[in-house]
Formats: sequence, C-alpha cells, structure tokens
Amino acid sequence: MKSLMRFAPIVFVLLWSTGFVGAKYILPFAEPFVFLTIRYAVATVLLVVIAKAIGESLSLTRDKVWQSISVGVFLQVIYIGGVFYAVHLGVPAGITSAIVSLQPIVVSVLAVKFLGEKIRWVQAGGLILGLLGVSLLLLPKVFTGDFSPNFSGVGIFSCFLALSGTTAGYLLQKKSGTDIPFLPGTAVQFAAATVIFALAATFTEEWKVEVTTEFLFALAWIVIALSIGSIFLLFYLLKHDSASSVSSLYYLVPPLTAIEAFVLFREKISPIGLFGMALAALGTILVTRKGRS
Repeated sequence: MKSLMRFAPIVFVLLWSTGFVGAKYILPFAEPFVFLTIRYAVATVLLVVIAKAIGESLSLTRDKVWQSISVGVFLQVIYIGGVFYAVHLGVPAGITSAIVSLQPIVVSVLAVKFLGEKIRWVQAGGLILGLLGVSLLLLPKVFTGDFSPNFSGVGIFSCFLALSGTTAGYLLQKKSGTDIPFLPGTAVQFAAATVIFALAATFTEEWKVEVTTEFLFALAWIVIALSIGSIFLLFYLLKHDSASSVSSLYYLVPPLTAIEAFVLFREKISPIGLFGMALAALGTILVTRKGRS
C-alpha cells in the first residue's frame, strides 16, 4: 500500500498529461462530443465487464447513484468536454493544460472553507509560485505589456469552464465520494456522461467518425489509460491525501504536456513559458511538502 502511494502521483501525472495531446490527436478523426460519447460508452461497458469478471456488485444506493452522477457531470462532462472542445477550437494542448492547472489555487482556497483543510505558509507560497508560473506560460508577452493571448476566445472560455468542472468534481469526490466503490461509482459516472455527450452530439454535430488504425489506438489509450487508469489513481489519491496536495499535482501536467505536444505536433513554448513551468514545478514541491501546520 505504501509503495502504491509513493508511485501513484507520478503515474497519475504521466497518464493525465497525455489526455491533452490525446484530444488533439483524436479530433481529426471525430467531432469532440461524438468521440466523447464513444469513449464513455466503451469505458462504461468495460467497467461492467471487469466488475462481472471479478464478481463485484454494481449495485448502489439511490444516494450514492446521485452522488456519482453529480461528480460525473463536473469531472467527466464539464471538465473533459471543456478540454476537448477547447482543443477542437484550436487552443494548443500545452495552453489548455496550463489553464486547467490553475485548479490547485481554486481547490486549496475552497478546501479550507468546505473541507476544513489547513494551508501552511510554505504551501501558500507554493500556490502563489504555481499561479505565477502558469500566468507566464499563458501570457508569454506579459513583460512587454501585451496581456492578450492569441487564441480563440470561446476556446479559452471552454478551458476555464473545464477548470470549474474539475475543481467542483475534485471537491465533491473528496467530500462525499470516497466511500463509493470504484467500479460501480465510476460506471454510473461514465454512463451519465455517455447520455449527456450523446445529446450534445445529436444537437450540435453530424456524427461523423473516420475509423482508422490511429483512431482505434487513440481510443484504446484514452479509455484504458485515462478513463480507467488515471481516474482510479485520482480517486485513490483523493481518498488517502488532502484535496490541496492532490490537486497541486496539476502543476506538473503543463511541462509534460508541452513536451509531448512538441514531440507529436511541434507545438512550441517560449523561453518565458519554460521559466513559468519551472516556477510551477517548484510550487508543486512546496505545496506537497509534509510539515507542521
């Protein structure tokens, strides 16, 4: 158990970072809401098959079903949907992940009020450094007086909508979802997301999918590694650590996403943006340090 807790944050960050480049990789083959409908439908079926194979019950009380749906709406629909739609509108994967990585700031503040968690001074300093680092990444020309990002306004709004979704989803899962069994609870989340994305796709898209080897590979990776693997690690970490410490791992996602996006798509980050990433990483170290309150 201790060894899992030691390596879980590392594996989680590595897996989570691939979600942003995965969105950019998959979207040439399918519209965002259509793909997300397919993704969550496949993931739901896979979770049910796993539960049946190991003999785990999928039954939940009515309260736990509604709790799971609530978490799913924020964490799966608003967050994931916002990310995919932003990338669909042309916001770079690295910038999308940078905006969403503001989440530790929001979570840490809200966790004090709603979860009764405490923030030490060194953690507060880390949060400020992380926010500054992400700001430099998002606004690389800030020192020349240019505060305008060169991206789609709707896309940037989708990123911040995704930020609100993942923040609310984290807090709901931490507050009321940690006692819900992973397989049935997550299956309910994914089933609800499937229905919502199917409705969104029906009213806004044309249900066009180009089935290729690349599409199937990306679908398999996103379903197995992200929808199941990273979500399991996320819920495990939230159950065994504070919401602030877990969400601070998001600061490490933009550097990894930027590297992956450069290798796969030749997306480039300015030198000041790289400096911002370094500040974000330092902020993560400070926030996740153990010590006296």
